[in-house]
Amino acid sequence: MANLSIVNQLAHIHHKQPWLVMNAEQKFSLAGANNDTISHFYTFEASDSSEAPFAIPDGCIDVLFDCNDSSPNAEVFGTPLEAINIELTAHNRYFGIRFKSGVMPDFLNVSASELIDNHYNLLDLIPKANQLVEEVSNSNSFNHQVDLFNQFMMEKSQRQQTCTTTQIIQNICQHQGNIKIKDLEDLTGYSIRTLQRNFHNDMGMSPKTYSRIIRCQSAIYQINHSENVTFANLAYDLGFTDQPHFLREFKRLVKATPLNYQHRVKDESYLNKIQYV
Repeated sequence: MANLSIVNQLAHIHHKQPWLVMNAEQKFSLAGANNDTISHFYTFEASDSSEAPFAIPDGCIDVLFDCNDSSPNAEVFGTPLEAINIELTAHNRYFGIRFKSGVMPDFLNVSASELIDNHYNLLDLIPKANQLVEEVSNSNSFNHQVDLFNQFMMEKSQRQQTCTTTQIIQNICQHQGNIKIKDLEDLTGYSIRTLQRNFHNDMGMSPKTYSRIIRCQSAIYQINHSENVTFANLAYDLGFTDQPHFLREFKRLVKATPLNYQHRVKDESYLNKIQYV
């Protein structure tokens, strides 16, 4: 019953990084956000597992604070386009912020395309953020860390994007990534060339690439939050040509087969780590 409660509490989080949860030593704590640009906050202590953690495509920007005592730091991560290894130091505490998919924080001195498949030291993008890094890293309270970042965000804004990009993001997410570019042209009334140019300027990737990411995250969401998932039906619902195509794409982006992934996220050892604050 407790595990079902956790699953229900996490249902509003549509963009997930499951391998971070699996790499947590004990608890992986999550908290919602009042800021319209932030999906959620999270914190965990990295384990000394020999299994390297992966970041998977989610269409989001994360800020991740390494709260070690000797040399605290923070990095900004753009979305990867395929599963990639990330480096975590065993037994260090981490505090993270995941912005909503499609949000480009305006305080970051970098273009959207430069963030794709990349990460930067936060201080290189915000030279005056030393105090924030120190205060967040020195705090042993998750709630206090959330408050500190919320205070930092009070006068910050989302980078403005074209109305066509906003429309495209909404429609791609609404259709779980299963939408054709020609359909977006019909929906917006703009040419494919205009849509692609504006979207790439705002998001650093093409609408097709973003659709691929959302389709992958939609599959993850369905596996996480549905008890009776049939992979053949899931592949069909998400617009894959056949189940083998779905299996290949899932493994490329998530670094596991759908069945292996399902076994891991339904396991007690995974669910018992997650704590919603």
